[in-house]
Amino acid sequence: MNAILQQILTAGTLAVVLAKSTPILLAAIGGGFTQVGGILNIGLEGMMLMSAFTGIAVGAVTNPFLGVIAAVGGAVLLALVYAVANLVFKADNIVVGIGINLLAAGITVLFLTVLYGNAGATPGDVKSILPPIDLGLVGDLPVVGALLNRQTALVWLALLLVPVYWFVLYRTRYGVHLRAVGEDEPAALAAGVPVLRVKFVSIIASGALCGLAGAQLAMASVGSFTANMTSGRGFIAVAAIIFARGRPVPTLIACLVFGAADAIADRLALGGVNSSLSLLTPYVITIVALTIAAYRVLAAARTRTRKGLQQAGA
Repeated sequence: MNAILQQILTAGTLAVVLAKSTPILLAAIGGGFTQVGGILNIGLEGMMLMSAFTGIAVGAVTNPFLGVIAAVGGAVLLALVYAVANLVFKADNIVVGIGINLLAAGITVLFLTVLYGNAGATPGDVKSILPPIDLGLVGDLPVVGALLNRQTALVWLALLLVPVYWFVLYRTRYGVHLRAVGEDEPAALAAGVPVLRVKFVSIIASGALCGLAGAQLAMASVGSFTANMTSGRGFIAVAAIIFARGRPVPTLIACLVFGAADAIADRLALGGVNSSLSLLTPYVITIVALTIAAYRVLAAARTRTRKGLQQAGA
């Protein structure tokens, strides 16, 4: 047990936590935009999966920078499909999200088979890895150096996007409109807010950020693609959104918790703990978070009902 704890409680583990939290955080910020606007986007998983494939496929024949651009493009394409189905054809957003996830899973396997002759993974010579950023002397600092040194640019971008997300939500005209649409869409429409445009922009933003998430997942260290490699991370991002109710700082904290659970699962496996048991860790944390979030929602609903009854009695 002591040996396992020594493996978990290290500065290196903190760096792994940050790296593993980054795809979830990027996807959660993207999904946060739609959540604040009244759309629970469960298609994050499929958008991440598609972006991971396009990032590797394009990056392997060009360079990692173009691979990231391609990853964003692949996810945005699925986001466009989501937006058209939900906003134009008025399809239920949950049904559309499930369809996006199934579509991405099927298309990536099809492309793997057609392009590489293998439905499971890209060949060993198809690689695209994002270069880590060496901080030089700063990297030698205790804890901070181990945490931040040799991380990819997308890790830094994800951390930067948290205050950007806050600023957009609470300090811009678009953020005011987005929150108004999410809180009371008919009232926002009556006030002249362009509801369809606001929702469309939020969906496209979620796709772009899922593109960055998929690029980080596939290109940060592995540099290759395997079928269904997202392994539920998009759904974990949805759980983080629900738990944090779309708020920036709680979203960051929730994603770090989920990333820590994933990193601890890896360390437990290295420490000799049954791998199947250790892999359950992130999903157990997810279930606990959703249970807490559901309890909070029910408690808030009871409070509103109680106040309404009191006002009616008065």
